[in-house]
Amino acid sequence: MAGGGEAVAVAVGKQAPSAARRAAADPVKALMHRHRALCERAVDPLEIAAGLEAHGVTDRTAARFRHRDVFSLAEEMYARVPRDGDTPPTPPYPPHPPAPPVRVAWVVLTLLPGALCAATVAGLRLTDGRPRLIAAVVGGLAVTLALRAALRRGPLSAATRTTGTWTCWLIGYALLGDGLLRAAVAGGPDGLPDGTADGPWPVTVAPVLALALACAPAAGSAHLLAVRARRKLTASRGLADFSASARPLLFGTVALFMCALTALVALTGAVLAEPAAHPQALTLGALLLLARLLTVHGHTHAPTLVLTAAATVEAAALATVFAGRLPGCDLLAVPVEALVAACGPAGVPTAACGIGALTLLVHANRRLTRASAHAPTEQPR
Repeated sequence: MAGGGEAVAVAVGKQAPSAARRAAADPVKALMHRHRALCERAVDPLEIAAGLEAHGVTDRTAARFRHRDVFSLAEEMYARVPRDGDTPPTPPYPPHPPAPPVRVAWVVLTLLPGALCAATVAGLRLTDGRPRLIAAVVGGLAVTLALRAALRRGPLSAATRTTGTWTCWLIGYALLGDGLLRAAVAGGPDGLPDGTADGPWPVTVAPVLALALACAPAAGSAHLLAVRARRKLTASRGLADFSASARPLLFGTVALFMCALTALVALTGAVLAEPAAHPQALTLGALLLLARLLTVHGHTHAPTLVLTAAATVEAAALATVFAGRLPGCDLLAVPVEALVAACGPAGVPTAACGIGALTLLVHANRRLTRASAHAPTEQPR
Protein backbone atom coordinates (compact mmCIF):
# COMPACT_ATOMS: atom_id res chain seq x y z
CA MET A 1 0.00 0.00 0.00
CA ALA A 2 1.30 3.46 -0.80
CA GLY A 3 2.77 5.41 2.09
CA GLY A 4 0.98 8.34 3.67
CA GLY A 5 3.46 10.85 2.21
CA GLU A 6 2.83 9.78 -1.39
CA ALA A 7 -0.93 9.79 -0.88
CA VAL A 8 -0.84 13.31 0.54
CA ALA A 9 1.31 14.47 -2.35
CA VAL A 10 -1.22 13.15 -4.85
CA ALA A 11 -4.06 14.75 -2.94
CA VAL A 12 -2.24 18.08 -2.85
CA GLY A 13 -1.69 17.96 -6.58
CA LYS A 14 -5.42 17.68 -7.21
CA GLN A 15 -6.37 20.62 -4.99
CA ALA A 16 -6.73 24.25 -5.96
CA PRO A 17 -3.46 26.22 -5.86
CA SER A 18 -4.33 27.98 -2.59
CA ALA A 19 -5.49 24.74 -0.94
CA ALA A 20 -2.43 22.95 -2.25
CA ARG A 21 -0.17 25.61 -0.74
CA ARG A 22 -1.93 25.25 2.64
CA ALA A 23 -1.59 21.44 2.53
CA ALA A 24 2.06 21.69 1.58
CA ALA A 25 2.64 24.10 4.43
CA ASP A 26 0.86 21.79 6.89
CA PRO A 27 1.06 18.22 5.52
CA VAL A 28 0.15 16.73 8.91
CA LYS A 29 -3.27 18.38 8.70
CA ALA A 30 -3.87 16.68 5.35
CA LEU A 31 -2.81 13.34 6.85
CA MET A 32 -5.17 13.90 9.78
CA HIS A 33 -8.00 14.49 7.34
CA ARG A 34 -7.25 11.21 5.57
CA HIS A 35 -7.25 9.32 8.89
CA ARG A 36 -9.94 11.35 10.60
CA ALA A 37 -11.83 8.39 12.08
CA LEU A 38 -8.63 6.89 13.50
CA CYS A 39 -7.63 10.17 15.15
CA GLU A 40 -11.07 10.76 16.66
CA ARG A 41 -11.44 7.36 18.28
CA ALA A 42 -7.83 6.98 19.45
CA VAL A 43 -7.26 7.13 23.19
CA ASP A 44 -3.49 7.54 23.01
CA PRO A 45 -0.81 8.34 20.41
CA LEU A 46 0.34 4.73 20.09
CA GLU A 47 -3.09 3.68 18.82
CA ILE A 48 -2.77 6.26 16.04
CA ALA A 49 0.77 5.03 15.35
CA ALA A 50 -0.50 1.45 15.07
CA GLY A 51 -3.22 2.56 12.67
CA LEU A 52 -0.77 4.49 10.52
CA GLU A 53 1.54 1.48 10.47
CA ALA A 54 -1.34 -0.70 9.28
CA HIS A 55 -1.91 1.77 6.41
CA GLY A 56 1.71 1.55 5.27
CA VAL A 57 3.12 4.68 6.94
CA THR A 58 6.75 4.01 7.92
CA ASP A 59 9.46 6.00 9.67
CA ARG A 60 10.75 6.98 6.24
CA THR A 61 7.33 8.35 5.37
CA ALA A 62 7.15 10.18 8.71
CA ALA A 63 10.36 12.02 7.80
CA ARG A 64 8.48 13.70 4.95
CA PHE A 65 6.16 15.15 7.59
CA ARG A 66 9.20 16.54 9.47
CA HIS A 67 9.12 13.83 12.16
CA ARG A 68 11.81 11.37 13.17
CA ASP A 69 9.46 8.36 13.31
CA VAL A 70 5.83 7.26 13.11
CA PHE A 71 5.30 7.58 16.85
CA SER A 72 6.42 11.21 16.88
CA LEU A 73 4.05 11.90 13.99
CA ALA A 74 1.23 10.15 15.85
CA GLU A 75 1.87 12.26 18.94
CA GLU A 76 1.34 15.46 16.96
CA MET A 77 -1.81 14.08 15.32
CA TYR A 78 -3.17 13.04 18.72
CA ALA A 79 -2.41 16.47 20.23
CA ARG A 80 -4.09 18.27 17.31
CA VAL A 81 -7.17 16.07 17.02
CA PRO A 82 -10.31 18.26 17.36
CA ARG A 83 -12.40 17.54 20.45
CA ASP A 84 -15.95 18.50 21.39
CA GLY A 85 -15.90 21.87 23.13
CA ASP A 86 -13.35 22.12 25.90
CA THR A 87 -13.69 18.52 26.97
CA PRO A 88 -10.26 17.26 27.99
CA PRO A 89 -8.81 14.46 25.90
CA THR A 90 -9.54 10.92 26.87
CA PRO A 91 -6.81 9.76 29.24
CA PRO A 92 -4.41 7.17 27.89
CA TYR A 93 -4.47 3.57 28.95
CA PRO A 94 -3.11 2.80 32.41
CA PRO A 95 0.41 1.31 32.53
CA HIS A 96 -1.07 -2.13 33.15
CA PRO A 97 -4.61 -2.31 31.77
CA PRO A 98 -6.83 -5.01 33.19
CA ALA A 99 -6.63 -8.27 31.30
CA PRO A 100 -9.71 -9.40 29.37
CA PRO A 101 -11.70 -11.73 31.59
CA VAL A 102 -11.31 -15.46 31.12
CA ARG A 103 -14.86 -16.39 30.16
CA VAL A 104 -16.22 -19.70 31.42
CA ALA A 105 -18.01 -20.20 28.09
CA TRP A 106 -14.91 -20.26 25.93
CA VAL A 107 -12.97 -22.29 28.49
CA VAL A 108 -15.64 -24.99 28.33
CA LEU A 109 -15.76 -24.82 24.54
CA THR A 110 -12.01 -25.33 24.22
CA LEU A 111 -12.16 -28.35 26.51
CA LEU A 112 -15.09 -29.88 24.65
CA PRO A 113 -13.27 -31.14 21.50
CA GLY A 114 -10.76 -33.09 23.60
CA ALA A 115 -13.47 -34.56 25.83
CA LEU A 116 -15.61 -35.66 22.88
CA CYS A 117 -12.58 -37.06 21.04
CA ALA A 118 -11.61 -39.09 24.11
CA ALA A 119 -15.18 -40.41 24.34
CA THR A 120 -15.09 -41.34 20.65
CA VAL A 121 -11.79 -43.20 21.05
CA ALA A 122 -13.24 -45.08 24.02
CA GLY A 123 -16.26 -46.00 21.91
CA LEU A 124 -14.02 -47.33 19.15
CA ARG A 125 -12.05 -49.43 21.64
CA LEU A 126 -15.14 -50.89 23.34
CA THR A 127 -17.24 -51.73 20.27
CA ASP A 128 -16.94 -53.85 17.15
CA GLY A 129 -18.62 -54.17 13.78
CA ARG A 130 -21.52 -51.85 13.01
CA PRO A 131 -21.60 -50.22 16.48
CA ARG A 132 -17.96 -49.22 15.97
CA LEU A 133 -18.83 -47.62 12.63
CA ILE A 134 -21.70 -45.72 14.22
CA ALA A 135 -19.45 -44.57 17.08
CA ALA A 136 -16.85 -43.35 14.58
CA VAL A 137 -19.35 -41.38 12.49
CA VAL A 138 -21.22 -39.85 15.42
CA GLY A 139 -18.04 -39.11 17.34
CA GLY A 140 -16.33 -37.54 14.34
CA LEU A 141 -19.33 -35.29 13.70
CA ALA A 142 -19.51 -34.28 17.37
CA VAL A 143 -15.81 -33.43 17.54
CA THR A 144 -16.04 -31.39 14.32
CA LEU A 145 -18.99 -29.37 15.63
CA ALA A 146 -17.28 -28.83 18.98
CA LEU A 147 -14.10 -27.65 17.29
CA ARG A 148 -16.09 -25.29 15.11
CA ALA A 149 -17.77 -23.82 18.18
CA ALA A 150 -14.41 -23.41 19.95
CA LEU A 151 -13.06 -21.42 17.01
CA ARG A 152 -16.00 -19.03 17.11
CA ARG A 153 -15.64 -17.90 20.72
CA GLY A 154 -12.80 -16.71 22.87
CA PRO A 155 -9.12 -16.18 21.98
CA LEU A 156 -9.25 -18.43 18.90
CA SER A 157 -12.13 -16.57 17.26
CA ALA A 158 -11.50 -14.44 14.18
CA ALA A 159 -13.49 -11.64 12.57
CA THR A 160 -13.05 -13.26 9.15
CA ARG A 161 -14.17 -16.80 8.47
CA THR A 162 -11.87 -19.03 6.50
CA THR A 163 -12.51 -22.45 5.06
CA GLY A 164 -11.58 -25.41 7.23
CA THR A 165 -11.36 -27.86 4.33
CA TRP A 166 -7.58 -28.09 4.34
CA THR A 167 -7.43 -28.23 8.13
CA CYS A 168 -9.84 -31.17 8.08
CA TRP A 169 -7.68 -32.87 5.46
CA LEU A 170 -4.51 -32.42 7.53
CA ILE A 171 -6.18 -33.84 10.64
CA GLY A 172 -7.70 -36.66 8.61
CA TYR A 173 -4.28 -37.49 7.21
CA ALA A 174 -2.87 -37.61 10.74
CA LEU A 175 -5.54 -40.20 11.52
CA LEU A 176 -5.46 -42.31 8.35
CA GLY A 177 -2.64 -41.09 6.09
CA ASP A 178 0.40 -42.83 7.54
CA GLY A 179 -1.36 -46.18 7.62
CA LEU A 180 -2.60 -45.78 4.05
CA LEU A 181 0.84 -44.72 2.79
CA ARG A 182 2.56 -47.66 4.51
CA ALA A 183 -0.01 -50.09 3.08
CA ALA A 184 0.20 -48.53 -0.39
CA VAL A 185 3.99 -48.82 -0.54
CA ALA A 186 3.64 -52.49 0.44
CA GLY A 187 1.08 -53.11 -2.33
CA GLY A 188 -2.13 -52.59 -0.33
CA PRO A 189 -4.36 -51.69 1.26
CA ASP A 190 -6.35 -54.91 1.30
CA GLY A 191 -9.37 -53.48 3.08
CA LEU A 192 -11.01 -50.46 4.66
CA PRO A 193 -9.90 -49.08 8.04
CA ASP A 194 -11.49 -50.87 10.97
CA GLY A 195 -10.55 -48.31 13.62
CA THR A 196 -7.53 -50.22 14.95
CA ALA A 197 -3.79 -49.91 14.49
CA ASP A 198 -3.46 -53.57 13.45
CA GLY A 199 -5.89 -53.68 10.52
CA PRO A 200 -5.13 -53.71 6.78
CA TRP A 201 -5.40 -49.91 6.86
CA PRO A 202 -3.96 -48.89 10.25
CA VAL A 203 -5.50 -45.95 12.09
CA THR A 204 -3.31 -43.65 14.22
CA VAL A 205 -5.52 -42.27 16.97
CA ALA A 206 -3.00 -40.95 19.53
CA PRO A 207 -1.82 -37.80 17.65
CA VAL A 208 -5.38 -36.81 16.73
CA LEU A 209 -6.54 -37.17 20.33
CA ALA A 210 -3.54 -35.12 21.47
CA LEU A 211 -4.39 -32.36 18.98
CA ALA A 212 -8.01 -32.32 20.14
CA LEU A 213 -6.91 -32.05 23.76
CA ALA A 214 -4.49 -29.28 22.72
CA CYS A 215 -7.37 -26.94 21.86
CA ALA A 216 -7.34 -25.73 25.47
CA PRO A 217 -3.58 -24.96 25.55
CA ALA A 218 -3.92 -23.28 22.16
CA ALA A 219 -6.67 -20.99 23.44
CA GLY A 220 -4.66 -20.27 26.58
CA SER A 221 -1.59 -19.42 24.51
CA ALA A 222 -3.58 -17.13 22.23
CA HIS A 223 -5.13 -15.40 25.27
CA LEU A 224 -1.71 -14.95 26.85
CA LEU A 225 -0.29 -13.47 23.65
CA ALA A 226 -3.20 -11.02 23.32
CA VAL A 227 -3.02 -9.85 26.96
CA ARG A 228 0.76 -9.51 27.18
CA ALA A 229 1.02 -7.85 23.76
CA ARG A 230 -1.62 -5.31 24.74
CA ARG A 231 0.26 -4.49 27.93
CA LYS A 232 3.51 -4.06 26.05
CA LEU A 233 1.70 -1.91 23.50
CA THR A 234 0.51 0.51 26.17
CA ALA A 235 3.91 0.61 27.88
CA SER A 236 5.96 1.15 24.70
CA ARG A 237 7.15 4.55 23.55
CA GLY A 238 7.48 3.68 19.90
CA LEU A 239 6.77 1.07 17.26
CA ALA A 240 10.35 -0.23 17.23
CA ASP A 241 10.25 -0.54 21.01
CA PHE A 242 7.08 -2.60 20.82
CA SER A 243 8.40 -4.87 18.07
CA ALA A 244 11.54 -5.62 20.07
CA SER A 245 9.49 -6.62 23.13
CA ALA A 246 6.81 -8.50 21.18
CA ARG A 247 9.23 -10.82 19.37
CA PRO A 248 10.29 -12.88 22.43
CA LEU A 249 6.66 -12.89 23.55
CA LEU A 250 5.58 -14.50 20.28
CA PHE A 251 8.31 -17.15 20.37
CA GLY A 252 7.64 -17.83 24.05
CA THR A 253 3.93 -18.31 23.37
CA VAL A 254 4.62 -20.81 20.60
CA ALA A 255 7.18 -22.64 22.76
CA LEU A 256 4.69 -22.85 25.64
CA PHE A 257 2.08 -24.45 23.39
CA MET A 258 4.64 -26.87 21.94
CA CYS A 259 5.63 -28.01 25.44
CA ALA A 260 1.99 -28.68 26.29
CA LEU A 261 1.43 -30.54 23.01
CA THR A 262 4.57 -32.65 23.53
CA ALA A 263 3.27 -33.77 26.92
CA LEU A 264 -0.18 -34.55 25.48
CA VAL A 265 1.28 -36.58 22.60
CA ALA A 266 3.37 -38.64 25.02
CA LEU A 267 0.38 -39.12 27.34
CA THR A 268 -2.06 -40.23 24.64
CA GLY A 269 0.52 -42.57 23.12
CA ALA A 270 1.11 -44.22 26.50
CA VAL A 271 -2.59 -44.53 27.37
CA LEU A 272 -3.57 -45.92 23.96
CA ALA A 273 -0.45 -48.11 23.67
CA GLU A 274 0.38 -46.55 20.29
CA PRO A 275 3.53 -44.92 18.97
CA ALA A 276 3.52 -41.31 20.15
CA ALA A 277 4.12 -39.99 16.61
CA HIS A 278 5.84 -36.88 17.93
CA PRO A 279 7.20 -35.58 14.58
CA GLN A 280 3.83 -35.62 12.79
CA ALA A 281 1.81 -34.33 15.72
CA LEU A 282 4.21 -31.55 16.74
CA THR A 283 4.72 -30.16 13.25
CA LEU A 284 0.99 -30.28 12.54
CA GLY A 285 0.18 -28.68 15.89
CA ALA A 286 2.68 -25.86 15.29
CA LEU A 287 1.29 -25.30 11.80
CA LEU A 288 -2.32 -25.09 13.00
CA LEU A 289 -1.48 -22.82 15.95
CA LEU A 290 0.49 -20.33 13.86
CA ALA A 291 -2.16 -20.34 11.15
CA ARG A 292 -4.84 -19.58 13.73
CA LEU A 293 -2.83 -16.84 15.47
CA LEU A 294 -2.28 -15.07 12.17
CA THR A 295 -5.95 -15.44 11.26
CA VAL A 296 -7.11 -14.11 14.63
CA HIS A 297 -4.98 -11.00 14.14
CA GLY A 298 -6.27 -10.32 10.64
CA HIS A 299 -3.67 -12.02 8.42
CA THR A 300 -5.51 -14.74 6.51
CA HIS A 301 -3.77 -14.94 3.15
CA ALA A 302 -0.53 -16.65 4.18
CA PRO A 303 -2.19 -19.26 6.45
CA THR A 304 -4.59 -20.24 3.67
CA LEU A 305 -1.76 -20.65 1.16
CA VAL A 306 0.47 -22.64 3.51
CA LEU A 307 -2.32 -24.96 4.72
CA THR A 308 -3.33 -25.57 1.11
CA ALA A 309 0.26 -26.33 0.12
CA ALA A 310 0.79 -28.76 3.02
CA ALA A 311 -2.43 -30.63 2.27
CA THR A 312 -1.57 -30.74 -1.43
CA VAL A 313 1.86 -32.26 -0.72
CA GLU A 314 0.28 -35.00 1.40
CA ALA A 315 -2.36 -35.73 -1.24
CA ALA A 316 0.26 -35.75 -4.01
CA ALA A 317 2.44 -38.21 -2.08
CA LEU A 318 -0.42 -40.70 -1.87
CA ALA A 319 -1.45 -40.10 -5.47
CA THR A 320 2.04 -40.73 -6.87
CA VAL A 321 2.32 -44.05 -5.04
CA PHE A 322 -0.93 -45.31 -6.54
CA ALA A 323 -0.12 -43.76 -9.94
CA GLY A 324 3.18 -45.66 -9.92
CA ARG A 325 1.22 -48.91 -10.27
CA LEU A 326 0.10 -47.92 -13.76
CA PRO A 327 2.08 -49.37 -16.67
CA GLY A 328 5.14 -47.29 -17.47
CA CYS A 329 4.65 -44.97 -14.45
CA ASP A 330 6.96 -46.67 -11.97
CA LEU A 331 9.19 -43.61 -11.66
CA LEU A 332 6.35 -41.53 -10.20
CA ALA A 333 6.44 -43.44 -6.94
CA VAL A 334 10.23 -43.50 -6.55
CA PRO A 335 10.64 -40.22 -4.56
CA VAL A 336 7.93 -41.08 -2.03
CA GLU A 337 9.07 -44.68 -1.69
CA ALA A 338 12.64 -43.49 -1.07
CA LEU A 339 11.40 -41.06 1.61
CA VAL A 340 9.34 -43.79 3.27
CA ALA A 341 12.29 -46.17 3.20
CA ALA A 342 14.52 -43.57 4.84
CA CYS A 343 12.14 -41.95 7.36
CA GLY A 344 9.03 -44.12 7.40
CA PRO A 345 5.53 -42.89 6.46
CA ALA A 346 5.92 -40.08 9.00
CA GLY A 347 8.43 -38.37 6.71
CA VAL A 348 5.75 -37.03 4.38
CA PRO A 349 3.52 -35.17 6.90
CA THR A 350 6.53 -34.13 8.97
CA ALA A 351 8.20 -32.51 5.98
CA ALA A 352 4.99 -30.92 4.65
CA CYS A 353 3.79 -29.54 7.97
CA GLY A 354 7.26 -28.73 9.29
CA ILE A 355 8.18 -26.56 6.30
CA GLY A 356 4.73 -24.94 6.47
CA ALA A 357 5.11 -24.20 10.18
CA LEU A 358 8.55 -22.64 9.69
CA THR A 359 7.17 -20.50 6.88
CA LEU A 360 4.32 -19.23 9.05
CA LEU A 361 6.69 -18.65 11.98
CA VAL A 362 8.83 -16.38 9.83
CA HIS A 363 5.69 -14.62 8.59
CA ALA A 364 4.32 -14.26 12.13
CA ASN A 365 7.65 -12.81 13.24
CA ARG A 366 7.06 -10.01 10.75
CA ARG A 367 3.31 -9.52 11.19
CA LEU A 368 2.50 -10.29 14.81
CA THR A 369 5.32 -8.14 16.18
CA ARG A 370 3.76 -5.01 14.67
CA ALA A 371 1.66 -2.73 16.84
CA SER A 372 -1.13 -2.71 14.25
CA ALA A 373 -1.72 -6.44 14.81
CA HIS A 374 -2.65 -5.81 18.44
CA ALA A 375 -4.42 -2.45 18.25
CA PRO A 376 -7.80 -2.68 20.01
CA THR A 377 -10.78 -3.14 17.72
CA GLU A 378 -13.49 -4.62 19.90
CA GLN A 379 -13.98 -6.04 23.32
CA PRO A 380 -13.02 -9.65 23.81
CA ARG A 381 -15.83 -12.09 23.58
